[in-house]
Amino acid sequence: MDVSNRLPLPERSDVTARLREALLGADFTADGLLELLGAPAYAALARSETVPALRATRGDGGLETLVRLFLLQRSVPRARVERVLPVEPLLQSGWLVEGTDGLPGEGGDAGVAAGLRATVDVRPYGGPDGEDWFIVSDLGCAVGGAGGIGSRDEGVVLGVGGASTTLAGITVRTPVASALDVGTGSGIQALHAAQHATRVTATDLNPRALHCTRLTLALSGAPEADLREGSLYEPVAGETYDLIVSNPPFVISPGARLTYRDGGMGGDDLCRSIVQQAGDRLNEGGYAQFLANWQHVEGEEWTERVRSWVPRGCDAWIVQREVQDITQYAELWLRDAGDHRTDPAEYAARYDAWLDEFEARKTKGVGFGWITLRRSGSAEPSVTIEEWPHPVEQPLGETVRAHFARQDYLRTHDDAALLADHFTLAAEVVQEQVGLPGAEDPEHVVLRQHRGMRRATKVDTVGAGFAGVCDGTLSAGRILDAIAQLTGEEPVTLRDRTPAQIRLLVEQGFLEPVGR
Repeated sequence: MDVSNRLPLPERSDVTARLREALLGADFTADGLLELLGAPAYAALARSETVPALRATRGDGGLETLVRLFLLQRSVPRARVERVLPVEPLLQSGWLVEGTDGLPGEGGDAGVAAGLRATVDVRPYGGPDGEDWFIVSDLGCAVGGAGGIGSRDEGVVLGVGGASTTLAGITVRTPVASALDVGTGSGIQALHAAQHATRVTATDLNPRALHCTRLTLALSGAPEADLREGSLYEPVAGETYDLIVSNPPFVISPGARLTYRDGGMGGDDLCRSIVQQAGDRLNEGGYAQFLANWQHVEGEEWTERVRSWVPRGCDAWIVQREVQDITQYAELWLRDAGDHRTDPAEYAARYDAWLDEFEARKTKGVGFGWITLRRSGSAEPSVTIEEWPHPVEQPLGETVRAHFARQDYLRTHDDAALLADHFTLAAEVVQEQVGLPGAEDPEHVVLRQHRGMRRATKVDTVGAGFAGVCDGTLSAGRILDAIAQLTGEEPVTLRDRTPAQIRLLVEQGFLEPVGR
């Protein structure tokens, strides 16, 4: 694919509306695809493997036609396309062109003799409340086998990947007046934000990405966004927002070959910059949420590295989800660009350059995770940094919002206030007792969440007993007095040593203050 290829005209809103109507009429939706392809072929398509989907779309129905046209990027006979789409307007506005795909058919023949093909990838995407959305990106960047994105063009615009859906899932979705999507790409974050923000601004260094975002919003039936060309926050200088989201070009690489992934700054400087500068662009109480990479440098704790990024006046929650050694990391992104399919000597030279870069920076590994900031203005900001590689339950937006609400609560409640307050046990928390079979008492007790972050924490018998009776009826102090009476321990001693454990259970979301 050559990114100089023209994209559909976003100004033809009448044509876009007709296309959306036709797609929905043929059930070209996430649910419709699952029903047509079946779970295995649908999952394979998400892995960029197309053969199962090709086999499942051998029929001549409308949905099969659309899958071949927009997802598999195959040439389809015009007469067949005309049965499901308004062909002439789509040709005039640039959604379709005449020609062949040049790809081998099921029998090995080179494409279809004559037909129509799509100029962009149009991918059904299910919104959080059952909305039928469509993500528009460049051809070949969501399909093409296990060989990477299928393009090495600098300005290529990708569709929805795992990073995109991760960020969408962790974003706090409370109604806001203004939202900013930095590095919008194909527009997935702007599309989500449009559902709960009165005004959405989206920026990107790549004008082609802004074009795709405009198409994504229009084809999804979403309100228009304020689209601005430029790097990071440059197009919005002096402006502030209630929500900032970004899946930036965070890859730590030698150079800036691909706009969508390589920020052009050394090491993890781009991620540091976008996080540090967010504080001045947030309204009071506003959130900034990012995906990021950070270096693990010899002689330095990674936690202190990312802690130094947190801007003044902001609380932060930083979660490291994965760490790769430098060879794994280099291989991942070389494969992503399809470099493993080039000349072996060229591949080896690129690999070598990547390792040279890491060696010069004394980097031994790269961490990947989530960074959430909240503008609190507190003189004593709460900064939580943790490693959590375990499974979680998306969406986590409400879990993120609740985390910061708990930080506010704990910051304003000393031990005396904690003991005077009432608590309830969070939903779907279970207790596990661990010990030798037949032992009179367990070696330890574990409380485990089955929602959100799915945390597990070890507690003593007092902590387990306390959590078990928290139904909001009695204050924490009254419950401890009752436990002291049952165990024979001095009530004052128990009141002195237990608040730290209660504070931890509140911080991790096992206990919820009544009326918070």
